[in-house]
Parts: sequence; structure tokens; C-alpha cells
Amino acid sequence: MRIFIFTSFIVCLVKIISPAEIFANTALDVYMNDFYTKSNEAKQILKEIENSLKEGSRKEVCSRQREAARLGLLANKSLIKAFEIEGANPPMQVIEASQKRWKSILNEC
Repeated sequence: MRIFIFTSFIVCLVKIISPAEIFANTALDVYMNDFYTKSNEAKQILKEIENSLKEGSRKEVCSRQREAARLGLLANKSLIKAFEIEGANPPMQVIEASQKRWKSILNEC
């Protein structure tokens, strides 16, 4: 039950952060596209895990959960790079909170 609640929370967080995918033309666009792609892929994996758990199957939950967490961490790195390229200060509190959640998912299994 704890994994289900945590997974649902992460799915909602990723859905809020990643509104759409953009096409890359500049370095900023490359990093933003990478962020959206990886965030969406992590979100999709977490949805699949949630559905598996609802069906009562725990098959490969931990390995898929780790994969989603790795993608989430990489997405955050891309977002930070995009902010650096733009010359803006990234919202570090939000990013650090996201990093903490992804790391806890990665280390929880």
C-alpha cells in the first residue's frame, strides 16, 4: 500500500512538471526536450507499476521502479542544464525535493 501511495504521488508530481514535449533546435531546446521525454517515460513506467500493483502483480516492480527513478534523476539534471543555458536561476528547492523523492524511490527497493 505504501508503494502504491508513493507511486501515485510521483506520477502526479511528474505530470504537473512535464506539460508537453518540445522539438529541439537550440541547446536549450535539447535539454528541455530531454527533460520532458525522460519525465514522461518515468511517469509512464510508474503508471504501469501502479496498474500492476492494482492487479496484484509485483513482477519486476523494483527494477522498473529503479528505472523510473534513474530517468527522473536524469530529467532533473537536464532541467538544471536548461536553466543554466537560459541564464536563469533554477528553482533549487523544488528540484532538490524532486531529487530527494527520486533517490528514495531508487533506494527503497
